[in-house]
Amino acid sequence: MSFEWPWQYNFPPFFTLQPNADTRQKQLVAWCSLVLTYCRHHKIYTLDVMEAQESPIFNNKKIERKLPTDAVQIIFEELRKKGNLEWIDKNKSRCLIMWRRPEEWGKLIYQWVSKNGMTNSVFTLYELSNGDDTVKEEFHGLEEWMLLKSLQALQLEQKAEIMALNDSKGVKFF
Repeated sequence: MSFEWPWQYNFPPFFTLQPNADTRQKQLVAWCSLVLTYCRHHKIYTLDVMEAQESPIFNNKKIERKLPTDAVQIIFEELRKKGNLEWIDKNKSRCLIMWRRPEEWGKLIYQWVSKNGMTNSVFTLYELSNGDDTVKEEFHGLEEWMLLKSLQALQLEQKAEIMALNDSKGVKFF
């Protein structure tokens, strides 16, 4: 299934941050939506700012338009404010992108556990994100950092407990 670009992507002014406050706010909403949808479609969990700027997200070769670095930073800051992005380093050159928040992933995982009658069961993190039982689940292939954040959210709700298993981690669901 190929990625479907929004109509604005082929509209040259979309690649220039607009001076009018209302128009700019709508533009930022559209950019944030595009970044999250693109990352979700391609299962991207980490972004390098310089690589992202050269990627198809911010560089439309068809219309020969590229979003400037300062505008990319503004969009990333907007995503951070909404809870969809965390910086990995102090230089703000690499980030974690969360097209689904940890609480949302946790809810999906817990629904799967409940639906399959696996409460009071213990899983390794590998079994949850890469096991044969989860192949058809949306959380299959979830990167470990996001899986841990999701399980921590469930732990706060007292629906799970993260534990050490030999030299790896596991989780018990309640």
